[in-house]
Amino acid sequence: MNGFMENLLRCAVFGASGGIGAAIARQLAARDDVAQVHALARRPLPPAPKTIAHTFDLTDEASIAAACTGIAAPLDLVFVATGRLVRGDGTGPEKSWRTIDTAGMAEMFAINATGPALIAKHTLPLLRKGGRPVFAALSARVGSIGDNRMGGWHSYRASKAALNMLVRNFAIELGRTNPAAVAVTLHPGTVDTDLSRPFQRGVPAEKLFPADRSARHLLDVIGRLTPADSGKLFAWDGAQVPF
Repeated sequence: MNGFMENLLRCAVFGASGGIGAAIARQLAARDDVAQVHALARRPLPPAPKTIAHTFDLTDEASIAAACTGIAAPLDLVFVATGRLVRGDGTGPEKSWRTIDTAGMAEMFAINATGPALIAKHTLPLLRKGGRPVFAALSARVGSIGDNRMGGWHSYRASKAALNMLVRNFAIELGRTNPAAVAVTLHPGTVDTDLSRPFQRGVPAEKLFPADRSARHLLDVIGRLTPADSGKLFAWDGAQVPF
């Protein structure tokens, strides 16, 4: 593999206890060209080769800032693997506007949009000047406005659409402050994790990915990115998804 991945040195994976985040952290740590992986999760992670564990709370900016102070610059990759499809009480996503409520919508935006934005606030300044550093956040195809044919899932769709817009904004700002850097959102496909398990009925077996396979695809996409791709949403197969 050439390009970005050849120069990858220091990485940070937020949400490293989840299915995709854990797979991303493992695969990065297994690479010969990776010196260090900072794995961030809500609770302490077990020791792993080349991996430094940190704790953070996605809804607490002070904890994000403290973790980033512990990581320090430079970073070659920031991967945000956080996200929530259902509320903390297990309800949702909404199938109709009739079930929208203030608390549920606020929770989805806090986890899917505000939290990643705060991570960006504290990690984008840590991106290496030079090379091809990347900030990548997990989004979802259902967050695409142009690709929406089904409706429903209001808070989840809207919060992921907001994340796409935020990362687009960050890409424009990075273009002025760190032109070599890339900021993107990524659609991982339907991955066999706790997040998607209640919604896997009807998904063909060949379209339900193990977390390790999805992580491998996503790292391949990251490895092919150029600054011209900054601000876009890409699927696991490298195809650009419309906003």
